[in-house]
Amino acid sequence: MKYLLSLFILSLTSSSLLAQDFALEQLEQSPRHHEWVQIEYDNRTLHNFVAYPEHSENTLAVIVLHENRGLTDWVRSFADQVAEAGYLAIAPDMLSEFDEVHNRTSDFFSSDEARDAIYRLDPIQITRDLKAVREYISGLPSSNGSTVIAGFCWGGSQTFRFATHSTEIDGAFVFYGSAPDEAERIRNINAPVYGFYGENDQRINATIPDTEKIMDRYGKTYDYVIYEGAGHAFMRAGDDPGGSSAVQAARDKAWERFSTLLENIQS
Repeated sequence: MKYLLSLFILSLTSSSLLAQDFALEQLEQSPRHHEWVQIEYDNRTLHNFVAYPEHSENTLAVIVLHENRGLTDWVRSFADQVAEAGYLAIAPDMLSEFDEVHNRTSDFFSSDEARDAIYRLDPIQITRDLKAVREYISGLPSSNGSTVIAGFCWGGSQTFRFATHSTEIDGAFVFYGSAPDEAERIRNINAPVYGFYGENDQRINATIPDTEKIMDRYGKTYDYVIYEGAGHAFMRAGDDPGGSSAVQAARDKAWERFSTLLENIQS
């Protein structure tokens, strides 16, 4: 019985890994330079995946903030897609040094375990980590000094929240994430906030009207699009060759808008 239970658990774990084989294949076939870097500050080590564009000029840097399952292969593949578009990309592992056993996302037994850990992170630590990442990536020789942040799901919510804590980013791209609970902090936002939402994601979309009112009250830029036929996490689902045509179409439209906005900030 124990043997069968072990096989069942192993099959579930393997399935979750295989679910992103398409992303891993994309990474392995990429001609761009990738590297893992450690950012050290205040006796803390933060692990990060960096993807460099094949470019002849210094470029805008993009912080890619992962979903609530940690730094997965798909998040790294998205960072590579950003580099393919001509920008310097860094994807921090926010589960770095979670505890003595879990030093990064890959140390968790399952994505469910990683998700549970994500929601135990200290918000103050998250802000400090992101500020350290921004300082690092904007200081690289190939950076032009400008930085934006783009996050998905949990990372989308943290992207919105970080915009209320940093005056040094040039844009915040919120993919199906909610606004921060501390509504009064929205007055501190300097960067434009761009929202990307799926039509079939009312858990998030129901919060949009109130967010829009608060952003308008404080005179902040909040430009969003709701993509037809898409649900939550449609950027990841749309990258999967097995995804529905509607989700893939939504992903492509969102990517086109994202690329245009990055190009405008870069120029």
